[in-house]
Amino acid sequence: MSKKLEEYIREHRKSFDADGPSDQLWSRIVNELDREKLKKPWRVPLWLGIAASLTVILTAIFIYTYRDQQHKPALAGLNPTLARKEMQFASLIEEKKDSLQIYAKANPKLYRQFSADLDQLSADYDQLKNELKTSPNPRAVAGAMVKNLKLQLQVITQQLMIINEVNEYSNTNKENSI
Repeated sequence: MSKKLEEYIREHRKSFDADGPSDQLWSRIVNELDREKLKKPWRVPLWLGIAASLTVILTAIFIYTYRDQQHKPALAGLNPTLARKEMQFASLIEEKKDSLQIYAKANPKLYRQFSADLDQLSADYDQLKNELKTSPNPRAVAGAMVKNLKLQLQVITQQLMIINEVNEYSNTNKENSI
C-alpha cells in the first residue's frame, strides 16, 4: 500500500506543487508580520520606575541599619549587672551635676574648671561606648565604662565638697568681717 501511495505522489507531483497559497493570502501574512515588527515594545512608565527605585533604596537602607543594630553589643546583653550599675551611676552623676550647677552662680570660674574635667571624662566614656561596638573583648570595655562612671561620680563628689568648703570659708570670712 505504501508503494501505491508513493507512485501516486510521483505521478501527481506537479499538481501538488502548482497549488499554493494565493497572492492575497501571502500579502496578508507579510502585512501581519510587518505590523508585529512595528509594534512598540512595552515600556515602564517613568513614575513606576522611580517608585520601584525608591523602594529598592529604602529597603537596602532598612536592611543595612537593622543588621547594623543587631550586631551592636549592648551593655545589658553583655552583663546585666554592669548595665544596672551603669544606670545607677548615670542617675547619680546627673543628680550631682544638677547640684553642681546650683553653685555655678556663686563661683562661675570654679564651675567652668569642674565642668571641663567632667566633660573630658564624659568624652572618654563616649569613646569607650563606641569601642564597645567593635572591640574583640567587649567585657573589658564594659568594665572600663563602669570604672569611668565611678570616677565621674567621685570627681563630682569631690567637687561638691570643695565648693562646700569654699562656701563655708567665704561665709566664715563674712561673719568675721562683720
